[in-house]
Amino acid sequence: MLPLDRTVADLVALSAAGVAVLSLLVAAVAVIRVGRLRRALLSAGGGTAPRAELPVADGGDTHALRHVSVVRYDAFQDMGGRMSFSAALLDDAGDGIVLTAINGRSETRSYAKGVSAGTSDIALSPEEQQAIDAALRSRRAGAAVPARRAG
Repeated sequence: MLPLDRTVADLVALSAAGVAVLSLLVAAVAVIRVGRLRRALLSAGGGTAPRAELPVADGGDTHALRHVSVVRYDAFQDMGGRMSFSAALLDDAGDGIVLTAINGRSETRSYAKGVSAGTSDIALSPEEQQAIDAALRSRRAGAAVPARRAG
């Protein structure tokens, strides 16, 4: 090992001490900023814990599409696996949309139909009506209804 010149060793030690002091300052600033951020989050939440429920989550928005039902089925005799589906997404008034995907061997066709008060101006398939009815039942029950299978 080569002996270091005394001034070089002093410079290395002084540089290391400077980096250490600078690191401590950066860490102190970070701790102060995190504390301020935590206080700001707590005051924004009304002094409650950061994971408290928001007012919107308590069911106050009646236009939210929160009543959902999915019906899976075989659209064609020669197709198995219930790959076709109709999904109804409704709000508390029974307004929303019903989405249908018909899966065949070589193609898939998708349809979207508007729903108002549980009915549609466009003719509904039995599976689409079943999905809407299940979503409406979940609205009345106040809970989600599991997906049912047609046929």
